[in-house]
Amino acid sequence: MPHPTAPLQSLLRLLLALIVLNALLAFGNLWPSAWPRPEARLSVDLFAGLLALVLWARWRGAVSARVIGVVAALASLWVLLHYIDVTIPALLGRPVNAWWDGRHLWQLARMGGEFATAWQITAVLLTACAGLALLFILVRACVRALAAAAARPRWQWPLAALGSAVLLTHGAASVAHHDLQRLFAPPVGTMVAAQASLLSRALSRSAGERQLGPGPAFDGDIAALGGADVFVLFSEAYGAITFDRPELAAALAERRRALQQALDAGGRQVVSARVTSPTFGGASWLAHAALLSGIDTHDPDDYALLLTTRRPTLVSHFAQHGYRTIGWMPGLQRPWPEGAFYGFDRLADADNTGYAGLPFGYWRIPDQVSIALLQQQELHRAADDNRDTAAGLRTVSLSSADPSTPRFIVFPTLTTHAPFRPVPPYLADPQRLLAADAFSDEDVNRALTAPVSWTDPTPAYIDAMHYQFDWLTRWLREDAPRHMLLVVIGDHQPIGGVTGPGASWDVPVHVIGTDEALLARLEEAGFRRGLQPDVTAIGPMHGLTQTLIDAFAGDFSRRNARTP
Repeated sequence: MPHPTAPLQSLLRLLLALIVLNALLAFGNLWPSAWPRPEARLSVDLFAGLLALVLWARWRGAVSARVIGVVAALASLWVLLHYIDVTIPALLGRPVNAWWDGRHLWQLARMGGEFATAWQITAVLLTACAGLALLFILVRACVRALAAAAARPRWQWPLAALGSAVLLTHGAASVAHHDLQRLFAPPVGTMVAAQASLLSRALSRSAGERQLGPGPAFDGDIAALGGADVFVLFSEAYGAITFDRPELAAALAERRRALQQALDAGGRQVVSARVTSPTFGGASWLAHAALLSGIDTHDPDDYALLLTTRRPTLVSHFAQHGYRTIGWMPGLQRPWPEGAFYGFDRLADADNTGYAGLPFGYWRIPDQVSIALLQQQELHRAADDNRDTAAGLRTVSLSSADPSTPRFIVFPTLTTHAPFRPVPPYLADPQRLLAADAFSDEDVNRALTAPVSWTDPTPAYIDAMHYQFDWLTRWLREDAPRHMLLVVIGDHQPIGGVTGPGASWDVPVHVIGTDEALLARLEEAGFRRGLQPDVTAIGPMHGLTQTLIDAFAGDFSRRNARTP
C-alpha cells in the first residue's frame, strides 16, 4: 500500500521540476553582461516537451531510462541554445547567425584567447566542462520527475491539458500580436528552425539562386573627379551612437574639433550624412559589399549569392575608367578566394602589406602604421602638390604601377574592433612608423595588459576611437594627397554593450575633398556641411552607392533625371 504522503511528494517533485526547467529555458540577459537574468515567463519549449512526454507514455507506457537520458541531453542542448539566443543580441546587438557566426567561431575564439594566459584558458575550459556536466545531471533529474508523472494515468490528462493550454495561448497571442506574448520566452524551437532553414539555403548550391534585384546604374563617367584619388575608409564600429549618446559625443568632441581644424588648415571641406548599415555590431563584410556593390546585403544569403555573380561594383567602375584599384585589407589573415569577385588590381592582406613590427594582439597591425604603409606603397604620386608642406613621413613608391595613375582604394580599419583592445600607442613622430623597431616589447605588453571588459566596453571603445581620430587627423594634415576625395564611413554600430538596447543601425559618412562643386552635389542628395550629420539617415548604405556614382559623373543632370 503506498504511503499516504507519496502522492504529495510526487506532486512536489513534479512542480519543482517544472519550475527548475522553466527557469533554465526562460531566463533573460543581464545587459550588458554575458550573465543570465531570471525572468517570470513561461517556456513554450518546456510545455511542448511535457506534452510530448505524455503522448509517449500513453503510447509506450513507462518512460525508459534510455529515453530519459536522450530527452535530458536534448533539453540541456536547448538550455545552451536559449542562452545563445538571448546573450548574442545583448553582446553584439544582432541575432545569432549560424552560417556566418559558425564559420568565424574559431577566429572569434582566437581573438578572445589573445587576452588570456594558458592557465586562464585551461581554467575556463575545465569550468565549462564541469558546468555542462552539472547542467546535464540537474536536467536529467527534472526530466525523470516529469517522466514519472507522465506515466501515471490519472495525471496524464491534466498534464496534457496544461501543455496544450500554454501552447494554444502562445499561438493565439503570437497571431493576434497580443500583450500576452510578453508572458512567454522566445521559443528555442523557432530559432532552431530559422537557423536550420538558413543553413540549408547556404549549403545548397541551388536554393540560394534567387534574384538579387536591380543594382545601381554603373553607366556614367567619373569626369567630376578630375582624376583625383578616391579613398573609401571603412571605419570599424564607427556608429551613429558617437553622436547620439551624450557621453560618447562629449568624449569625442575635442578629437572632432582637431580633425575639423586639420581640414580647414589644409583647404579641405567636409560634408556628412547618416546611412543605415545592413549589419550591427559585427559582420563588417556585409557593409563593405553593400557600399561597393549597391546591393542590399542585410541578408547573408544575398551576400553569399552576390559573390557568385559578375555584378558591377565601384571597384570595376573605377577600373573601367583607368583607375588602379587597391583593397588594403590588413584584417585578412587567411585566404579569401571569394574576394576575387571585386577584382582589385592589388589585394593586400595582413601578410603582404609590408608590416615588419611587433604584433598587437589578434589584428597585429596598428591602423596608424597601415595608413603609413599605404602612403608609402601606393599614394606617392609625382603629381602631388603638397610635398612641400608635408612635414612628416617621406614616402617611397613600392608599386610597379605608373605613379601618375589615379587610385581607388578601400581600407577597412581594425583597431576599433571589439573588444577595443589592444590600442597601440599613437606615434607623434612619423619617422618611426615604418621602422621595424617602431614599437618596443614594453609598448606591446602595455597595450596587451590593458583591461578588457565585455560588460563595460565603453571606456575601451572611447580609447580606440581617440586613437583613430588622432592618426586620421595627422595623416590628413601632413601626408594625404592634396586633392584626394576621402569617404569615411562607419561599417556598423559598435556592439550592444556600448550602444545600449534599442539603438538604430545608422552610421555616419563623411566625404572630404577640395572640390566645392562635387561636395555641393552631395549636399543636394542630403549631406550637410561639417562633421555633424543630420539626425535622420538619408537611406540605406547600399543606396549611397548610386548617390556617389551620380555625384562623380561629369553630367550631373543624369542624377536629376533618375530622381522620382
